[in-house]
Amino acid sequence: MRFDGAAQLIGTNDAVSDLRLEIERVARTDAKVLITGESGSGKEVVARQIYASSTRSDRAFVAVNCAGLPETLLESELFGHVRGSFTGAYRDKPGKLEMADDGTVFLDEIGEMTLRMQGLLLRFLETGEIQKVGADRHGSRVNVRTITATNRNLRDMITEGQFREDLFYRLNVIHLVVPPLRDRKEDVPALVDHFLGRMRRPDGGAFGGITADAMAALVAYPWPGNVRELQNIIERIVVRAHTEVIGIQDIPADVRAAKKAGHAPIKERRKGVADELYKRIVDERESFWTTVYPLFMRREITRASVLEIVRRGLQDARGNYKIVARMFNMEPDEYKKFLNFLRKHHCQPSFKEFR
Repeated sequence: MRFDGAAQLIGTNDAVSDLRLEIERVARTDAKVLITGESGSGKEVVARQIYASSTRSDRAFVAVNCAGLPETLLESELFGHVRGSFTGAYRDKPGKLEMADDGTVFLDEIGEMTLRMQGLLLRFLETGEIQKVGADRHGSRVNVRTITATNRNLRDMITEGQFREDLFYRLNVIHLVVPPLRDRKEDVPALVDHFLGRMRRPDGGAFGGITADAMAALVAYPWPGNVRELQNIIERIVVRAHTEVIGIQDIPADVRAAKKAGHAPIKERRKGVADELYKRIVDERESFWTTVYPLFMRREITRASVLEIVRRGLQDARGNYKIVARMFNMEPDEYKKFLNFLRKHHCQPSFKEFR
């Protein structure tokens, strides 16, 4: 969710008003904050609101998704690595914690960290020292404010041996709970107006509003996906609406027909390893051979992850493997090597599926 109009995205009712006041108080301190709430309820919005109101707002805000990377990549992402520490480490690279020095780091989905990574994070929180992957000694100290978020019950995870109790008490200095949208139905009209105000009709014009019965249908819906689902529904309505004023006929049928008792909160969707690796290849211009290949050969990712990455490439390249090889930042003479690797490890989907 983008940080546009954070106040509107959080809401206005009594429970949220208490949260707003707490955010203002927390922002004046450097205390660690743990934010909990259901998927789509706006946990990152709260984290960014704290940052924007803090004395560190002129410094970096660095967000890290703790569920989207395997352990070794997450360690490198947080702490950085030195040249030669693993295959593909051709240069020293600073980690997110170092990049956030004097600023704020937001660790999303903290409950998905492995126990080993939890231990490394705990040591950092205690000392402020960064030890890069492959370094034989500790490096510099950094001053970072830590905000974490999860939709999981960390106390239950402690009981089950999945989360370190000492780390929990380090992180849980201030605990903020973001209420689900179904418990603040009075916020729905304001949120609808906020999202509609940011959007335009397909012809470029602005919307003239929404009818009372259409708004009533949106208010009655239980919103199991919270604010994120509401935003997505409004975007769908905008794309399909044929008039300036949104009416009941423009509201999706599943929203109009929904019964409150029939919906349960949506569990947080973990951003997959393949998503993060594909982003690194395509957006950050890293080579398949340095990003995916070594992880697969060390069995840190599965054949399914490689298949998903290749499928995404084929989808974007409309089934052309040569274009995929270029997208994956390979040299021209590595095309056959790429195909041989895929055949050998049964990671070669048919190009015909994507044409």
